Amino acid sequence: MSAFVPGPRLQAAATGSGTLDGLRFAVKDLIDVAGSTTGGGNPDWLATHTPASRHAPCVAKLLAAGAHLDGKTITDELAYSLEGVNAHYGTPLNPRWPHALPGGSSSGSASAVAAREVDFALGTDTGGSVRVPAAFCGLWGIRPTHDDAMLDGVLRFAPCFDTVGWFARSGDMLACVANVLLDDVPAAGVPGSLVRFKEAFDARAAIEPDDAQRLRELSSTQEEVEIFAGDPARWLHVYQQLQDNDIRASLGAWIEASAPRFGVDIAARFARLRSLDDAQVERCRVMCETLAEQVERIVSGALIVLPTTPRALLAKNESPEGIDSFYRDALTMNSVAAFAGLPQVTVPVLSEASRPLALSFIGPRNSDRALIARVRELFPNLS
Repeated sequence: MSAFVPGPRLQAAATGSGTLDGLRFAVKDLIDVAGSTTGGGNPDWLATHTPASRHAPCVAKLLAAGAHLDGKTITDELAYSLEGVNAHYGTPLNPRWPHALPGGSSSGSASAVAAREVDFALGTDTGGSVRVPAAFCGLWGIRPTHDDAMLDGVLRFAPCFDTVGWFARSGDMLACVANVLLDDVPAAGVPGSLVRFKEAFDARAAIEPDDAQRLRELSSTQEEVEIFAGDPARWLHVYQQLQDNDIRASLGAWIEASAPRFGVDIAARFARLRSLDDAQVERCRVMCETLAEQVERIVSGALIVLPTTPRALLAKNESPEGIDSFYRDALTMNSVAAFAGLPQVTVPVLSEASRPLALSFIGPRNSDRALIARVRELFPNLS
């Protein structure tokens, strides 16, 4: 299955010259390209919207730096998934592990980079939609520091957590793109030490003990920290309440007016919006601030290292129960960076015939470029 949206491959020539001269990139179909209608992975969204009048600033920056746009990529419907399945347009191929799903919702972007169709690609990440497909497809990926300005020209899903991230096959390419997209962002450094996110490694060990042990050995530290304090369900609850409240604000009116056709799993997730309780949302907002402060204190002294995903892969024939379990566990792990708006870099530390192994590193706010540099130092053979 193609990584790209149906129809002729969307093209846009470079508008300038710079560090990305001659490189080709793709963008997730949540990101505006002038003259093209952003489809959001849903035909009813596509039919009820008009072509963009200008490029999203993130696209314009890449074109100005010499890169050539070579396609728009399939996304899970309106970004509400981590699996990479689209009921209308199909499931992009996982080129490295064809028996498995590519991960979502930036599934097409990850697939296009892993298949070497493009040199790098833009995605979006709210609850893991760059981090998960990067891990599943054996790629470098980044969820950058949360920045509202980066979301201009991007279909809003849950803006309190939404970010524009990107995929590459090497740390060097990941850094090159960061230098263009983050050129006007104040740069912060990273602490020298690392600390393992104990509960994330333990959760992986409960499912894949051998992989968890190998990831521990590759994490470059013996120091550990407990973040969830025995209550991961609280983190998931807070995350989902705030995410769904934002989705209701950004997409709820359109859903009510348009009665769009969603795939079965996606429809069930959007149906939750009707049961939101405003008082509960406000309580979760207060809790989120406390949890974010906790994470920020940790990264002020050490980078947090964790398995990027709770499982190495999801098979194409994965059971609904297995997908639901993965979805909950992945959102819980990914809430740590999301609550505090912190950058998280994922790196494919080991690729075997049957599966990939990926580690993630979370750093302080605006340390994105320094975080990429530190991870490249830790894994020089992968850069």
